[in-house]
Amino acid sequence: MAAAAVSSAKRSLRAELKQRLRALSAEERLRQSHLLTQKVIAHSQYQNSKRISIFLSMQDEIDTEEIIKDIFKQGKICFIPRYRFQSNHMDMVKLASPEEISSLPKTSWNIHQPGEGDVREEALSTGGLDLIFLPGLGFDRDGNRLGRGKGYYDTYLKRCVQHQEVKPYTLALAFKEQICPQVPVDEHDMKEGIIDNIFICQQWPQSYDLGNTRILQTDNRATTRKSPSEKKKPGC
Repeated sequence: MAAAAVSSAKRSLRAELKQRLRALSAEERLRQSHLLTQKVIAHSQYQNSKRISIFLSMQDEIDTEEIIKDIFKQGKICFIPRYRFQSNHMDMVKLASPEEISSLPKTSWNIHQPGEGDVREEALSTGGLDLIFLPGLGFDRDGNRLGRGKGYYDTYLKRCVQHQEVKPYTLALAFKEQICPQVPVDEHDMKEGIIDNIFICQQWPQSYDLGNTRILQTDNRATTRKSPSEKKKPGC
């Protein structure tokens, strides 16, 4: 697909997904967020990770507040995004405590983040990351991600590969309404396989072949589909 066509398809899909997310009630957002939080905390990759970056959620994203609290409860090190709005540059900087979040200045996106003059430990300069939680507007069964068009996470993950011997484990959190049949991609997007896991509240049709990307459902009736190299077992 030509670059112009991909760009147009992304704009249309973003508009559709934003409309879907606006239709979600506050109760449903909390229900799905709580369910995903439970699955995250129980997941072995989370339990085994020491240095974790996590996004501070906007209203149309899975609520990460309880995950952040658990990161500190478990004695892990928490990093949050600091965006530079004149570019696609983003750093993951250390958060001192969950209580600190409300005192941080807000961006034009209504997200808390440390100010530019606030000197903090930056993850890639001090040992890298074990786990990155990814936000996004949409995801498909191949592990493709549709962001908000700024390229922050695409650029940051490329930096991670350059700075770390082992790529951080990447785990996306999504409402079931954010799952798409196909996300349009171009050469600048994260390639398939960059997202290691997508947590959703939906059962996937059995005919979907997920390849190396594992999509873990959270409904009790759902099954977990693993990559072929993994031993199949119930649950997450």
